[in-house]
Amino acid sequence: MSKSQPDTLTIDRMSTPVGEALIVTDEDGYLRLFQWEDEGGRREHLIRRYYPTAKIVDGRAPAAIRKAIEAYFAGRIDALNGIKWRGVGTDFQQTVWRALCDIPVGVTISYGELARRIGKPGAMRAVGLANGANPNGLVVPCHRVIGADGTLTGYGGGLHRKRWLLKHEGAAFKEDAVQPTLI
Repeated sequence: MSKSQPDTLTIDRMSTPVGEALIVTDEDGYLRLFQWEDEGGRREHLIRRYYPTAKIVDGRAPAAIRKAIEAYFAGRIDALNGIKWRGVGTDFQQTVWRALCDIPVGVTISYGELARRIGKPGAMRAVGLANGANPNGLVVPCHRVIGADGTLTGYGGGLHRKRWLLKHEGAAFKEDAVQPTLI
């Protein structure tokens, strides 16, 4: 049986081609948070908001998670698919996050398309907000959602990372026009 509140969260750090990553896992081996080191304020806010009673310790993420992330950055772009994750969120957010995991590597979709896929075609803005609240920004691939016109839109890790991740995955997007908005 899974529990929503872990007793302990372990924070690991990993160097990647696009910066230092923070990998937060629970005692059951689930990824709870994947953020970039320079998102520090957001990380502490998310941990305390969603896991207020968890003890925070420094340590190593499970080998399977580390190996999958390393393999992804080494070019095996499907390596993240097997990582077990959990995130605390509303039912709607959970629905959006599960739908993000259904976007194949190398494919981008719009917020409108994501809203249609979850059966809420008029909820583009709500989908954008849920996408932005995703605690596992690489493994739950919110970076694969772009503007309806093909331009890059917001990403918690920064548009420079979103651009790099999409290029790494071989995804199509408009390089010359970057929009600062979520939708």
